[in-house]
Amino acid sequence: MFRQTKAVLQKLRYLSFNGQQHTWKQKSTSARKRAVQYQPGQKIHGFTVKEVVAVPDLFLTAVKLTHDKTGAQYLHAARDDSNNLFSVQFRTTPMDSTGVPHILEHTVLCGSEKYPCRDPFFKMLNRSLSTFMNAFTASDYTMYPFSTQNGKDFQNLLSVYLDAVFFPCLREQDFWQEGWRLENEDPTDPNSPLVFKGVVFNEMKGAFSDNERVYAQHLQNKLYPDHTYSVVSGGEPLAIPDLTWEQLRQFHATHYHPSNARFFTYGDLPLEQHLKQIEEEALSKFERINPNTEVPSQPHWSSPREDHVTCSPDALAPDPARQNTLCVSYLLGDITDTFEGFTLSLLSSLMISGPNSAFYKALIEPKIGSDFSSVVGYDGSTKEASFSIGLQGMAEEDTEKVKQIISQTINHIIEDGFEEEQIEALLHKIEIQMKHQSTNFGLSLASYIASSWNHDGDPVELLRISDSVAKFRQALKENPRFLQDKVKHYFKENTHRLTLSMSPDEAYLEKQAKAEEEKLQKKIQALSDRDRKEIYEKGLELLAAQSKTQDASCLPALKISDIEPTIPITPVQISTAGGVPAQYCEQPTNGLVYFRAMCSLNTLPEDLVLYVPLFCSVITKMGCGALDYRQQAQQMDLRTGGMSVSPQVIPDSTHLDMYEQGVLLSSSCLERNLPHMFQLWSDIFNSPHFEEVERLRVLVMMSAQELANGISYSGHMYAMTRAGRYLTPAGHLQESFGGMEQVKFMKRIAEMSDLSQVIRTLPRIKRHLLNSDNMRCAINATPQKMSDTAAQLESFMKQITGNRKERKPVRVNIVERPIDPLDDSGPSRKLVSELNFQPCQMKTFFQLPFPVNFVSESIRTVPFSHEDYASLCILARMMTAKFLHGEIREKGGAYGGGARMGGGLFSFYSYRDPNSMQTLSAFRKGIDWAKSGQFTQQDIDEAKLSVFSAVDSPVAPADKGMGRFLSGVTDEMKQSHRERLFAVSHKNLVEVAERYLSVGQKTCGVAILGPENETIAKDPSWIVK
Repeated sequence: MFRQTKAVLQKLRYLSFNGQQHTWKQKSTSARKRAVQYQPGQKIHGFTVKEVVAVPDLFLTAVKLTHDKTGAQYLHAARDDSNNLFSVQFRTTPMDSTGVPHILEHTVLCGSEKYPCRDPFFKMLNRSLSTFMNAFTASDYTMYPFSTQNGKDFQNLLSVYLDAVFFPCLREQDFWQEGWRLENEDPTDPNSPLVFKGVVFNEMKGAFSDNERVYAQHLQNKLYPDHTYSVVSGGEPLAIPDLTWEQLRQFHATHYHPSNARFFTYGDLPLEQHLKQIEEEALSKFERINPNTEVPSQPHWSSPREDHVTCSPDALAPDPARQNTLCVSYLLGDITDTFEGFTLSLLSSLMISGPNSAFYKALIEPKIGSDFSSVVGYDGSTKEASFSIGLQGMAEEDTEKVKQIISQTINHIIEDGFEEEQIEALLHKIEIQMKHQSTNFGLSLASYIASSWNHDGDPVELLRISDSVAKFRQALKENPRFLQDKVKHYFKENTHRLTLSMSPDEAYLEKQAKAEEEKLQKKIQALSDRDRKEIYEKGLELLAAQSKTQDASCLPALKISDIEPTIPITPVQISTAGGVPAQYCEQPTNGLVYFRAMCSLNTLPEDLVLYVPLFCSVITKMGCGALDYRQQAQQMDLRTGGMSVSPQVIPDSTHLDMYEQGVLLSSSCLERNLPHMFQLWSDIFNSPHFEEVERLRVLVMMSAQELANGISYSGHMYAMTRAGRYLTPAGHLQESFGGMEQVKFMKRIAEMSDLSQVIRTLPRIKRHLLNSDNMRCAINATPQKMSDTAAQLESFMKQITGNRKERKPVRVNIVERPIDPLDDSGPSRKLVSELNFQPCQMKTFFQLPFPVNFVSESIRTVPFSHEDYASLCILARMMTAKFLHGEIREKGGAYGGGARMGGGLFSFYSYRDPNSMQTLSAFRKGIDWAKSGQFTQQDIDEAKLSVFSAVDSPVAPADKGMGRFLSGVTDEMKQSHRERLFAVSHKNLVEVAERYLSVGQKTCGVAILGPENETIAKDPSWIVK
């Protein structure tokens, strides 16, 4: 899948749902201290230590090494974090758009010398307790990372990854499956028409149906027209069928060599062990070569250029008449100059981030467009960085106006510079980011250093962030016009800039389909009868290979006995603050305080429900107390790590027809800023500003645009939400808050010429929500700071209780649950109970301008604490790995597909799928497969490993105790769920498949998002939207 950080177009090998969380433990002698003892010049297992640097800000020690024989580069970051990470990256610089690096990334993971079974990558997902496993293709490198908290697992995965990248089989059959092939539409019928198939082919068709993605791709190709950045590294759908198997093998031989590799390891496992294994299993088998993959600098233009591209119209655009994009992109300096890169990325934030920035005031507030262009700001993912600024959702006739505003704004910045407070707010943000403990810190570091290191920049220098901050402060002190001079040099006087506009073309999809059809016919016309026969036979061979039960015994695997039998208990203290229930959790938060408050929605009138997400997104952005919205944004940046409000629907853990509804307030701050943070919340509670219609319109447009843009990425989530809509009361509310219903509602609001009616609803919602009568809080902080924090919370509560009014719940059916299960008389959570809820079966189809489908079927089953819940979890994982993956991805050609269990629903889904009806029948076949019991104990154990790697994924100090705070699931409940997971047997799995998923038994909902569909149009049982 594409990860798009601005214009970084990266491909992930597969779609993952695992939430990442994290544990921090102290080892007796810390990993950081051990690493400091290495000496430059020291030889270890074929490597030589080059540099050892302590980086106290990030609590790590960096060790840089080189491999003596091949010249492979190596960086180890020793840190007391049990979530260890490995990554190897190669500089991959394609010179055409056939997608060769991307297809290679998929194919090397399909089997290797030591592990010749089909697709060891997907098989290892179920044989390990990994916290992360994937692979990415960026424009100029390909990266293979994994992380795990288990030492033996680390060695297993390292062995599989090393063998995959250095000694892959690269079988022709795998190239057909993952890349592209010509095949009969129905492989078993030689008379059915020939079509293009292949996982990457379909994935890229899906990616190119996303206008933001199309724009970003064109922008990069046209700003750097002279080398590798002028092509589509992921593959242009119409160029993919030009790639041959031979070219793929050739690309591997030249690029996937240790002399072109950079290895990165992170965590608390000893470095020597990693080096020894990498040397023995891979590097010792190679000699040094000159890979010759350097990317030359892009020759600078002597005058600016303009260009235009088209895209498909967006049915969900807030204003159908305003769907143009225009953006100006500037070529900047080399990213290996660390301090210059740091300065330019800060400068970019000052120019575009938040309502105090110059471009926000000049471009967003006049409402010429709906939001900044999809590519905006500093992008350091290419050898030379770029900066882009522009608008999307604008009218064609405003093109010249926008160009003028951009150049005027640059002049203003050169003249006036930036306020000191704005710069301080930004540096404060960096301080918080360095202190915040995330669960996938190793992965963040690997991604952070990848681009610069790829072009031989110094990765250690990148890690020394406070050195850059100090240098930045010094530069400003010496020259107060330091930033203005940069703006002048890089923007005003820069002739290498591209102005790219994009407009919708009604016939865009039609033209694409026609071009694909022409490409196909051209390939077909060149075929002899013998070729056709061969295609049919190869199609049958591939189908047979995909259908064969695989022997994966060559792969290493953990055993069920490697899983910890019990979970560590997280101590929390339940009390009250100013009469409001409060949960305190002491954690090593590094000097940050995390505050959450859950406010119930039980008294909210029905007609206001759809407005809740809008209320949440604007309540912290319209000003409060004595502050207007600009001052409020500035104070939040200066004093907090962010303040947000989000709608919550929490299904009950014991009953399907009960749930809690509310909004969650979250914020964090450095300990010294606690009083400021609570003051900001207290102003939001006591005197939020709702009167500025113009400000609201800006926020509404941005929000509607964001929702419309998100569908092509998250189509499977929207399909699942809709499928579950009529199955449980919580599902109904989830569709209102976060489903297609919300997308359409926001589009309707964005189309209103007069927002005064919306302005009137906001204070009404506020009276019900921001009310301390129906609120509970949670604090995570260090033990030293906890009593002070509690006192501050107490006074905050006193400040906001003045305006409480007793409000009656709208619904009669409210059930109270004690927050502390051991204390019935204490504070409680108030749940909505709809025991007479009647689930009903519905099939909904949303026709959207995509060439691929997102398909889902959801089935009503049992809540979390039910004895069958664990069996359904294991069944969903096993059915995904052992049946649905083969049917939906390998045979069907979709990018992803499977089943998952959650919120009382067993849900099937597919992602970027060329099929619709065929996928629904694959779901049904999956159920038949489960009922037939044709799976082994090994299959069950693998599914258990996979489920446990999600259940045991690490939890950050900020999030400890959160599960309990939000859904009332205590450690004891988690432990009994854990014991039920261990106990799931073959008999249990067959029984739950029969009991809940059988045709006669099940209550299900179906939803599809996708292109025009004749079968559905003719079938009256479908509701078409």
